[in-house]
Amino acid sequence: MTDLSKAGTFRLGDRPVKRMGYGAMQLAGPGVFGPPRDRPGAVAVLRAAVKAGVDHIDTSDFYGPHVTNEIIRKALFPYPEDLTIVTKIGARRGPDGSWNLADKPADLRSAVEDNLRNLGLDAMDVVNLRIMFDVHGPAEGSIEAPMTALADLQRQGLVRHIGLSNVTPAQVAEGRRIAEIVCVQNQYNLAHRNDDGLVDALARDGIAYVPFFPLGGFSPLQSETLSRVATGLGHTEMQVALAWLLRRSDNVLLIPGTCSLAHLRENLAAAEIELPAETVAELDLIGG
Repeated sequence: MTDLSKAGTFRLGDRPVKRMGYGAMQLAGPGVFGPPRDRPGAVAVLRAAVKAGVDHIDTSDFYGPHVTNEIIRKALFPYPEDLTIVTKIGARRGPDGSWNLADKPADLRSAVEDNLRNLGLDAMDVVNLRIMFDVHGPAEGSIEAPMTALADLQRQGLVRHIGLSNVTPAQVAEGRRIAEIVCVQNQYNLAHRNDDGLVDALARDGIAYVPFFPLGGFSPLQSETLSRVATGLGHTEMQVALAWLLRRSDNVLLIPGTCSLAHLRENLAAAEIELPAETVAELDLIGG
């Protein structure tokens, strides 16, 4: 069995979590909308992840919507004491599967309450505020209003810790003036390196950075260099891409998602890969 502790831990809120976690997005149907094709298989993947030592699961009630949270509860409730469940709010799915802004105080309260109800929790460990000025990536704009509303929910005891998602460095700074931020979740991987400076700045302040689409997302990473390096090391391209992220900075927490037991085992095994310094330097050039 893979030893996830080999990749170390990093603090997420008030808990140290293993740096290799699990993202639940792919447990929903195609396009993260509707039910999965294989619900028992989705339950089995979650149980296998936790059995393997995963103690950090990333989800959202707008995955499905409601689908992934309901599957998480079916698979894992009552939850292990050391399991940290992180969700995100700030968006709502339309009947056509569209991703729509939902960041008014009433929207945010409703979203937190939906997560709590569908997960069977009294309070969320961490809630990420997903900024939606541009659904495809970070865009500048004040986040004061939704951050203030989320901080109010924290004071009421519904939320223990707050994170940010799809944000710029300026928005991170603005958010930190309103409440403590324990993590930032943005797109980041070998080829998508816009957040290099932010990763390092957060590391200096002891704040977790959680890359979404660590393997490229809906367009998997493609690189001749990555393929050649992986072949030489005897690992898959995706394992090497994950191992590079773990090597990138100690504050990086990974949440690769899958609905396949085989892919789950493959992803988790990346926690044990030690990349030589010269290999890391070569991989660094992919995003250069």
